[in-house]
Amino acid sequence: MLSRTAENLFWLGRYTERAANVARGLQVAHRLHSLSRTFGGAEDEWRGLLVASGCDAGFYAQHDNASPEAVTHYLVRDPSNLSGIVPCFEAARQNGRAVRTALTVEMWEALNDTWIELRRLPPDVLEADRLTTFLDWVKSRTLLFNGAAIDTMLRDDAWRFVHLGTMLERADNTARLLDVRHQWLQPRNGTGGAVEYAHWQAVLRSVSALRAYQWVYHSRLQPRLIAELMILRPELPRSLRACFARVEQTLEAIANNHGGTRLECHRLAGELHAQLRYGRIDAIMEQGVHEYLTLLIDRTIELGTQIGAGYLSG
Repeated sequence: MLSRTAENLFWLGRYTERAANVARGLQVAHRLHSLSRTFGGAEDEWRGLLVASGCDAGFYAQHDNASPEAVTHYLVRDPSNLSGIVPCFEAARQNGRAVRTALTVEMWEALNDTWIELRRLPPDVLEADRLTTFLDWVKSRTLLFNGAAIDTMLRDDAWRFVHLGTMLERADNTARLLDVRHQWLQPRNGTGGAVEYAHWQAVLRSVSALRAYQWVYHSRLQPRLIAELMILRPELPRSLRACFARVEQTLEAIANNHGGTRLECHRLAGELHAQLRYGRIDAIMEQGVHEYLTLLIDRTIELGTQIGAGYLSG
């Protein structure tokens, strides 16, 4: 496969996943907004969302304060924010169109129809009473695209690079969402107050894992178990361990299809997966969740760079 085609497919996977992740984050931020206003620190919710989305620098270059309206517009429609929902779908469609013959009809229709509907968005779609419906629609469109890919693509290199981009983006997002709320996962915060409990729920809702937590642990929310679920449990599709297992497996399949040569990205992916596979939550909590996740985010960025150098550079 030509490196340019692989790059288009890789970023197609990343951008569609990113759009859904931003939608999840916005839903959680809006849910916590009223609670934060009651107990103080309302702006912290929006600032944390911007940091988790990697958009804080760009936002504060244009705005002095993180108001709900300004953050929502910036993360949904602002054309200057390439990680916003609408710009992500636009970039995904551009990448998909460049490799149209590598996609199935169902994938292209899901992607193109989403873009057509986005262009028809009414001006009031971001108002509080309509926003939740819109964000649910964004998530459903991404699920439709992902489902079309899973159900209709041949398991060849085209599939592998789309899947690789999706899994790497998902791992990065989970790490960032967890890191931005790391203070709520420290043992000293484990008193079970209403505010803490709401934040624990928010951490799980950000990766659609609230019901999964109850199914796995059969207990009240506990910060240590939340961290374990999102970092180390292989059953959760959005856990760091599950994502990096898929990244390593996909890179192995790509290497096997291209003569078996292993590159630096293979070593990094294997190292990260092994770290998570054999990690223990007590050791992570002792080290500090923030410190652990900061290092992992940096390694994820490095892994993306090495994938680009090994497979995506023309």
